[in-house]
Amino acid sequence: MKLSKRGEYALRALIDLGIAAELGWPMLQVSELATKEKLPIKFLEQIFTQLKAAGYVKSRRGKFGGYSLARRTSRIKFGAIIRLIEGPLAPIRCVSQTSYARCSCPDEVHCGLRMLMFDVRNAISTVLDRFTLADIVEITLRKYRRDKVTPPFLHRSIPLTAILSKEGESPIPGRSRVEALKRFSGSRGNQSHNGRVKNAAT
Repeated sequence: MKLSKRGEYALRALIDLGIAAELGWPMLQVSELATKEKLPIKFLEQIFTQLKAAGYVKSRRGKFGGYSLARRTSRIKFGAIIRLIEGPLAPIRCVSQTSYARCSCPDEVHCGLRMLMFDVRNAISTVLDRFTLADIVEITLRKYRRDKVTPPFLHRSIPLTAILSKEGESPIPGRSRVEALKRFSGSRGNQSHNGRVKNAAT
C-alpha cells in the first residue's frame, strides 16, 4: 500500500480538525488548514467533499463557517479513512477483505506470493484499524507538550462565540476553551487512553 497525496492530505486535515477541537475550536476554515499544512485549497475542498459525503466531517457556511468533525474522534479509524480515499489496504486484490478479486495465479490456494501478501495485509490493517483519530491527536498534543511547542490553532483571533451554533452548543461538550488551554498546558495526557498509546510518543 502506498499512500497518495490525496490520502495524505485527508489524514493531515482530519488530525488538524481533531487537534483544534481538543483545544476548543471545533470548526476551521479550509484556508486555515491549507495555510497550516501548505496544501492547495481547491484540492483540499475536493477531499472535504468526499469526507463530508462519507459522514466524517460537516460544514457550515458564512463568515465564520468552515469544517468540523461529524463524529467523535474515538470513532474515526485510520484504516476506514484510507480505504475510503485509496481503496483496499491489501497490496494485491486476491488477499483483500473488502474488495477481493481473483488474480491470474492458476493455483490460488497454494500460491506462495498470496500467502506472503496475506501477512503484509494483516500487518497493515492491524495497525491502521487499531488507531483512532483520538489516539493520534493525543499523541501529537503530548509531543507538543514534551517539546514545549505551541500547537496550531491555540491562539486564534476569532471570538469563540462566533463559531458556536445558534443553538448555543459548546464546542466540546462540558469543556470551555479556557479549560482546553489549561488541559494542554498542565495535563500529562488523556488518562482514558491505554498504556500503549501513552507510550507511543515517548
